[in-house]
Amino acid sequence: MKVKIEVSARHIHLCQKDIEFLFGKNYKLNIKRELSQPEQFLSNEKLTIQNQNYFIENISVLGPAREKTQVEISMTDARKLKINTEIRESGDLVNTTGCILIAPNKKKLQIAQGVIVAKRHIHVNPNDEIAKFFKNGDECNLKIKTKFRSLILGQTVIRISDKFRLAAHIDTDEANAAGITEEIFGEIF
Repeated sequence: MKVKIEVSARHIHLCQKDIEFLFGKNYKLNIKRELSQPEQFLSNEKLTIQNQNYFIENISVLGPAREKTQVEISMTDARKLKINTEIRESGDLVNTTGCILIAPNKKKLQIAQGVIVAKRHIHVNPNDEIAKFFKNGDECNLKIKTKFRSLILGQTVIRISDKFRLAAHIDTDEANAAGITEEIFGEIF
């Protein structure tokens, strides 16, 4: 079973309350471009992540607004920021590390929790062939073969929803380990 591999770079999801705190009352994120998952988009807004005296600037904000603010970084980013975080599924934020988010207007928002390294996962629509073999929350192996090297990424979470379009999401560390430089498909087994 083949699936398109998409590299999910570091990004931030904000709740509406935090959007308004950072950008102004009744502020709405501005769509830069649509993402592969329905109704999801890359916004024009960017933030800086700070932990103590460590920063990463120009982090993309994805929309639409979420129920809770969440910061998704790679393990390499976590080391740079000196953040002790965990690999978690998106939305699993209880007892995670926090950070400071800084808007271009220099407004700072301290979040108590919400910084994670997102678990690699595959978005599956119930109508996809793959849904016949897995249920939501199952794990599979994902084989990626580039002209540089082959990797098998175990513990890849299957996420099934009628709101999803088939695609595997891995982070930049995983993509760099595989030597991904162009559009590529992986194999699920």
